[in-house]
Amino acid sequence: MVAAAGAGIYFWTGRPQQVRAPEVVVAARPLPEAAPAPPDPVPPEPAAPAAPSPAAASAVVVVDVGGKVRRPGVFTLPAGSRVTDALRAAGGIRPGTDTTGLNRARVLTDGEQVLVGLPAPATASTGGAVAGAGGSGAGIPGPPGPATPLSLSTATVEQLDALPGVGPVLARHIVEHRTEHGGFRSVAELRDVNGIGERRFADLAPLVRP
Repeated sequence: MVAAAGAGIYFWTGRPQQVRAPEVVVAARPLPEAAPAPPDPVPPEPAAPAAPSPAAASAVVVVDVGGKVRRPGVFTLPAGSRVTDALRAAGGIRPGTDTTGLNRARVLTDGEQVLVGLPAPATASTGGAVAGAGGSGAGIPGPPGPATPLSLSTATVEQLDALPGVGPVLARHIVEHRTEHGGFRSVAELRDVNGIGERRFADLAPLVRP
């Protein structure tokens, strides 16, 4: 009976069984292609330096300060500067200089000349570059130029002091010599004044008359 039961189990398990066909596998959808990466940005070209504007170029004025100042020379000042700024840049006016008529509030122009205590050149004009006596009014009124020489017989100490190379001391010597000798009969008599040598006489002769 055991053998019969074993044979029955053997034949039962070995019988043919129905096999199911495998399910159809659906093809997978292709993945979307990745969008191409944007190209590297091109760096902007450096901007060219801007050319200086006319306003920036005219932001300064260059003036020549001469005469009876402590440090004569050429100075660069901000646009809109006045005569007093130019005098300050030149170290100020020397002591004893007559400042009557000096317009320190006048606005400077580029390229002009400020003469302090010296006779202005005969060609100086109101709109010219010279700003001394007889010019645009920035300097100190002094004796006339070579076209109208200063009279040695009537000039005051202040007028003589304004002559080039003549200070207050020498101006007083000229007046004292005139008083002692009853005036000047000729320009050559200036050589007799204490303190006037040949070189200084040569500078003064065209500017004076007896």
